[in-house]
Amino acid sequence: MPSDSVPSQNSMNRMERYVEKYREKSGTFGHPESEVTAAVVLGLAQHIDELGRPLCPCNFYPDKKAELEESRRWVCACNEMKQFKYCHCLLFTNEEGQPITEYLPEDHEGRQVYGLVKDPTPDKGREARHQIGKN
Repeated sequence: MPSDSVPSQNSMNRMERYVEKYREKSGTFGHPESEVTAAVVLGLAQHIDELGRPLCPCNFYPDKKAELEESRRWVCACNEMKQFKYCHCLLFTNEEGQPITEYLPEDHEGRQVYGLVKDPTPDKGREARHQIGKN
């Protein structure tokens, strides 16, 4: 399936529901520009139709199927989101639309680009925080 193809309505609905529920679970918000969320959800839905899994559409993969077979690192919610509460796609952000960087290692590119962005809901999310460094 080409990356510019229209995903099924079922996959779109599935990803929209997932994003809403994961935001609640993780204590995050959507980007203030709805086009950002729409583009990422579209890419996730396309990957569900193409690959059967919501592989992050914001990365480049020489071989998407190999990426899925070797790890689930970039299946939404990705390892960075589950460990650090950081979403490079800006699908899960603070209320201002900034990715949360508080838990990232200081040398991580997200921390370099956005600086320190505190977690407004530290009691939610980071279900894999105990796995940091175990990618």
